[in-house]
Amino acid sequence: MDKVNRILWGLVFVVLGVVVALNTLDIIDFNIFFDGWWTLIIIVPCFIGLFDTTNESKVGNVIGIIIGVVLLLASWGWLRFDLIFKLFIPAILVIIGLYMIFGNLFKNNVKEKVKAKKEKGHGESIVATFSEQMVTKKDEVFENANLDAVFGSVVLDLSKAKIKDEAVISASAIFGGIDIIVPKDVEVKVKSTPIFGGVSNKSKGKDTKKVIYIDALALFGSIDIK
Repeated sequence: MDKVNRILWGLVFVVLGVVVALNTLDIIDFNIFFDGWWTLIIIVPCFIGLFDTTNESKVGNVIGIIIGVVLLLASWGWLRFDLIFKLFIPAILVIIGLYMIFGNLFKNNVKEKVKAKKEKGHGESIVATFSEQMVTKKDEVFENANLDAVFGSVVLDLSKAKIKDEAVISASAIFGGIDIIVPKDVEVKVKSTPIFGGVSNKSKGKDTKKVIYIDALALFGSIDIK
């Protein structure tokens, strides 16, 4: 979590605490459990994610905000829940299709780095389909890897690998999970696209001379970088 995100989350908790306190003292009468309050669990994190400087792509956050707002409007009776549920699967298919068509048209530093490195070769493909894959790189040079988890899980341990200036990873978790453990002396830059999934970057390295670029897609799955 970068500084801006920490400040925004801090403000959220401060405002929530003040509102609860004022309600308790009968200074104001505000029902924090208003109709559709639970949609804020989707909207607020996605909105704060728009200010995350560690993630260059905001597509997933925008999608999350749209979904949250639609559900909030339905909770207020402005939209019909039954219609939303009927259109749920078609909407997901359209979103995925649009991303596949237009996702590569926009300039993105991480995407460009990953693409350039992959074109040079030397990449390893690690795939887990209805299975598990655990790969550890120890005392060897790591440059490039493609990780795919489909109804499965992949663990890539690079904590003791050697990184020469730059390395790239293309990760895709579809109804699956991927864990990437990176060395402490590298910075990680992520382009994440979570669609009903999550991508978290908990790496500690900042402003180092070694960088790992990760292009991550989580579709009903999760990708954790630590």
